[in-house]
Amino acid sequence: MIKKFFSSPVTVQYAVFMLGLAVMGFGIGMMIEANLGVAPWDTLHIGLQKTFGLTIGSWSQIVGALIILASYVIGKIRPNVGMFLNMFFFGLFIDLFLWLEWIPTGETLTERVVLFAGGLLIYTFGTGMYISPRIGAGPRDSFMLALHERMGWGIGKVRVGIECTVALVGFLLGGPVSIGTLVTAVAIGPLIKQFIPMWERMMAVPYGRAPKKTAV
Repeated sequence: MIKKFFSSPVTVQYAVFMLGLAVMGFGIGMMIEANLGVAPWDTLHIGLQKTFGLTIGSWSQIVGALIILASYVIGKIRPNVGMFLNMFFFGLFIDLFLWLEWIPTGETLTERVVLFAGGLLIYTFGTGMYISPRIGAGPRDSFMLALHERMGWGIGKVRVGIECTVALVGFLLGGPVSIGTLVTAVAIGPLIKQFIPMWERMMAVPYGRAPKKTAV
């Protein structure tokens, strides 16, 4: 019975989903430690942490909860299990990896660039993992869809508008905005677009998750 449980499609799907969130959290931790700038949402979380205290992961959770509520109010997008798991565990994993101090800190500029690039690759690799089981989109993706449906704006314009606004607010609160922020904005979409099909193919045959084209 135990073997059947661990080999069941649902168990494997949730395991890959959770592992993907952990990998994403580790990647974000690397990008933070590189100190070359982070993604807009992380700029906001760090700015909130510097201004009001708590931890970066705690602010990721709090902002995620507020976004889930806003997505429902604006676009009537009902939260699902995956959305809540994403909200809670992603922030938890970020704090855990930073607290454990498993992530090296770059002393020279070259080391910091390598650390940042590695973090970006690991983060997008983990994003493909968590998306491939299709358990549910994260709060921020749902908020983007809610604005798209309510306002009738294109997905691209909504995403750019949200991330520019979030980066600005984070910067005003003391969050880091640097070359890494620009690199993340430009590179994250194409990288995720490569990793999602790879993970969907891995999940398709043994676990019944047929791959499909995923727009990023």
